[in-house]
Amino acid sequence: MSTYLTSNIANPTHDLEVPESALAIGAHPDDIEFGCGGTLAKWAAKGCAIFHLVCTDGSKGTWDSNVDGDALAIRRQQEQTEAARILGGTVPVTFLGWTDGELQSGMPQRAQIVQAIRRLKPEIVLAHDPWKRYRLHPDHRHAGFLATDGIVAARDPLFFPELGTRHRPSKLLLWEADEPDHTENIGEQIFKVKLQALKAHASQYESTMGINELDDETQMAAFEEKLRSRMSENSLNPSGQLAEIFKLVAKL
Repeated sequence: MSTYLTSNIANPTHDLEVPESALAIGAHPDDIEFGCGGTLAKWAAKGCAIFHLVCTDGSKGTWDSNVDGDALAIRRQQEQTEAARILGGTVPVTFLGWTDGELQSGMPQRAQIVQAIRRLKPEIVLAHDPWKRYRLHPDHRHAGFLATDGIVAARDPLFFPELGTRHRPSKLLLWEADEPDHTENIGEQIFKVKLQALKAHASQYESTMGINELDDETQMAAFEEKLRSRMSENSLNPSGQLAEIFKLVAKL
């Protein structure tokens, strides 16, 4: 049995060596761009193969009760594909298609994660932190546990032997962590790429970005400033550089 090692929160780490490949696992379209879009764009620009996996169809991602859920799901797939392209990711994106709000971290879902990890063979996996305290959205919790449980199953040959040759990623980066201990500095140019990828999710402007009109430049500027402030003001990065923060888990 392998031992999980985490880096010391009192001595945070910064900027991993660029991996050959990385798989980001998100609950909904746009979660990956918010959580690690800058890191993915930075690595992609340096030759890393970037893969997106989205667990749900995003069909409930609106405040408008009159929206057709099936049509919204199709739109959000298109938005996610474009966002992945902007970040420099490999398309097509892997969509598992589970109903928004009803994701479970059961064996059928775990098998899909194992299959993706063994097929794509990522050096690093990025995902939601499932242990974040007081997390309200169940899909984020389940997506995080699917990533951690899927890594364990994908690395050991007697789990799901019918799903291909085992693969063990080298590291796991968890975003939204309560106790982050790793930063990835992204800089102004990559920040702009992350912002453009988020803008691709136009269906989410009102519900997640506070933008009521697609062409409202004032509201868009306010969202950009809020995002910039969040990425420059964290205790792990006192220099004020733009950065994304994670819990780093190594020796998987």
